[in-house]
Amino acid sequence: MSFFMNQAGNQSVNMQNMAMAEQELEMVSDLFNRIVSSCHQKCIPKTYIEGDLNKGEAVCIDRCVAKFFEVNKSVGTKLQQMSGAGLPM
Repeated sequence: MSFFMNQAGNQSVNMQNMAMAEQELEMVSDLFNRIVSSCHQKCIPKTYIEGDLNKGEAVCIDRCVAKFFEVNKSVGTKLQQMSGAGLPM
């Protein structure tokens, strides 16, 4: 059964599921845009010499994205621990 169909399966869209999917898409798009902006600033010079990324730029982008996800995961875990313990955030 589709994520968007209700229990009756009559092809009508469940508005709550649609709103959740739209919110998730916004969050993923925001995350992507923040990664692109941050890693582009750190790894790509302001003046382009070549049309493609060179090896150093590509490695920098790979590391930057990996670190971004690692930090994002660590912060999320810490926030969950704090909220579970009733600590102020």
